[in-house]
Amino acid sequence: MCLIAFAWQVSGRPLVLLGNRDEFHPRPTRPATFWSEEGHPQLLAGKDLQAGGTWLGVTQAGRFAALTNIRAPQATPAPCSRGALVLDYLTGDLAPEDYLANLGSDLHDYAGFNLLVGTPEQLWHLNSQEGAATALAPGIHGLSNASLNSPWPKLQKLCEGLEANLDVDNDALLALLKDHREYPDERLPDSGVSLEWERRLSAAFIVGEDYGTRASTLLTIDAEGDITFIEQRFGPMGEELGESGWRF
Repeated sequence: MCLIAFAWQVSGRPLVLLGNRDEFHPRPTRPATFWSEEGHPQLLAGKDLQAGGTWLGVTQAGRFAALTNIRAPQATPAPCSRGALVLDYLTGDLAPEDYLANLGSDLHDYAGFNLLVGTPEQLWHLNSQEGAATALAPGIHGLSNASLNSPWPKLQKLCEGLEANLDVDNDALLALLKDHREYPDERLPDSGVSLEWERRLSAAFIVGEDYGTRASTLLTIDAEGDITFIEQRFGPMGEELGESGWRF
């Protein structure tokens, strides 16, 4: 994932999460489905077919996790795939705090990341560059490719939209992720990429022939513990490739 906004323990619901996954279009990906073939029939997630992990998923028991990378184009490639961090939590049974604590000295094996791991009762965040895992307080939070709640324009706009639309239907929530606008240069972060790329990446929904938003996802857990997961998929230049949804 490259953009996530989520309401944690707000308006009587444990979780309302919106996320866009931005990736190079040629990278092979399996749409979200239950991982029965891999021996994890309780796990619902997309799959990165290149490295084998995932960026966002939830189990039938209500364990959920999501990941964003930290933008650092000059960093040395790391030996391990960050998608394994999400997968290992979702297929394990450690509490969120314990899972993050156990990563410990292994953080250097991964390129920079933000990791969310939770259950309907608790939610924890770890920024690998900052190093300290924290339990998140109830409220509206957001992640892109820097620290938690960094003041990037697209992240602030999505968080504001989520806060103002918590009680709308699922289609209206997903529509918040379709914002193609690019922001003025004076509002852009300096994340180490060229100005051309800063402009391109400033949109919540990125349209391109080679790189862009591949999936938009809504994940909710309601007060009764019922889970809704909707994934919309896109190809080059924002071509709509389909939508899948589950409630359990």
